[in-house]
Amino acid sequence: MADSKDVLTGLIWVYTSYALIILSVISWFGYRITTKGEGKQIKPVYFYVWVSFLTVVGVSLHIFTYNTIPWAPMDLNRRQIQADTVFNISVRDHQFVLPAEKMVVKVNQKVLFDVTSEDLTYGFGLFRQDHTMVFQMQVIPGHRNDMLWQFGETGIFDIRSTEYSGPAGAMMIKKYAVEVVQ
Repeated sequence: MADSKDVLTGLIWVYTSYALIILSVISWFGYRITTKGEGKQIKPVYFYVWVSFLTVVGVSLHIFTYNTIPWAPMDLNRRQIQADTVFNISVRDHQFVLPAEKMVVKVNQKVLFDVTSEDLTYGFGLFRQDHTMVFQMQVIPGHRNDMLWQFGETGIFDIRSTEYSGPAGAMMIKKYAVEVVQ
């Protein structure tokens, strides 16, 4: 499974380039309407060709990047996938209650994080040591809240609440909660 950090970096480059191309149309249009007319007009065909090109490029980007989102295949085939490890985690009174002080999994294992809230809506986010997010989900009381994930490399991860649940929610951090080993 691709790493979400790599996917994000790639998408930043792709969509920044696409946005710059779109801005070129706006700049071209702005330049043309602010210059003194010399009797020449922009032929509408140029505009429609450029807009058609941008549409084809934009749709192609979405089709091309469809399967680069790391969790998409796992979510689409969820019923056929059996988790290798299940961690039942509960949240109450602005505290994560973990099944162990450190949850250890192996690389390429499919892990199900089954999180239950007993009082408020919380967030459940897994973060790398450089503070970038691996994944997150909302944890709503009375609903099924789970995330199936497959780790592609070793590392140590923190758990944080990613949803506002009052001032105490800012301190909902479990350092070094998940360790992925060979």
